[in-house]
Amino acid sequence: MKLNLDALTTETRNRDTMNLDTMTPLEVVTAMNREDAKVPQAIAPILPQIAQAVTWAIDSLKRGGRVVYMGAGTSGRLGVLDAVECPPTFGVSPDRIVGLIAGGEKAFVKAVEGAEDSRELGRGDLVALNITPADLIIGIAASGRTPYVLGGLDYAREVGCKTVAISCNAGCPIGKAADLAIEAVVGPEVLTGSTRLKAGTAQKLILNMISTASMVGTGKAYQNLMVDVMQTNEKLRVRAEKIVMEATGVDSETAAAAIAKAGGSTKTAITMILADCDVEEAEKRLEKAGGRVREAIS
Repeated sequence: MKLNLDALTTETRNRDTMNLDTMTPLEVVTAMNREDAKVPQAIAPILPQIAQAVTWAIDSLKRGGRVVYMGAGTSGRLGVLDAVECPPTFGVSPDRIVGLIAGGEKAFVKAVEGAEDSRELGRGDLVALNITPADLIIGIAASGRTPYVLGGLDYAREVGCKTVAISCNAGCPIGKAADLAIEAVVGPEVLTGSTRLKAGTAQKLILNMISTASMVGTGKAYQNLMVDVMQTNEKLRVRAEKIVMEATGVDSETAAAAIAKAGGSTKTAITMILADCDVEEAEKRLEKAGGRVREAIS
């Protein structure tokens, strides 16, 4: 049966940009800016659903499970992007926040013909991950009807995983296939059907919320500081030193010395200074506190 796009808000024409091809560059970007301003407004009413997804993600991570994003095209790329940024930002293992894109890694830079239309591929990618009930599976599709995502969500529910669907159309198939539907209805795009625009922005904001709030909930922040940041380059080494200084009030020399004693762990260095203890005691405190600095120093 031929796919009907007429019912999808993301595929309808934007009446304010019917003359897009006659606009000056300033008029085009002004129209885009005006439309982009609608994205946070569309997300505000669904914050409780996003918070529920965060709660499930924290639970999965604390149980040793994973958060798995899956999508196709722009949606898949956004999921992969969010996943790969978690290890350097939060010091979390790459196998804890996973991004799957229809067609595999090569699809990130070049579309793989027909990959998104296969339910079997979505199922197979999760089978290959050996998902368990401890994992949280998050399907992402602006249209809300991508077969790859539907196949994955169906399999995840068979396994007993909690499932979340992020889309930009109300009452869509992936929302019905998941335990929780997060539907950010941002309206027609400036360029009809180009869901890398407002829809993509909405999905990016939602994924940022889920990953960041989940990491905060598992002890990856003290105050609003990234205390598990990985020091993989000079900028990040300087940032780690600055984080210790901000958290404790010490000078740069003291911060650097504490990080060195802590084997490069910013979190341990902060705990050592604030609890006035040695490395071993700081590590014991953090382990008992589940990695949360605020509890470790109390």
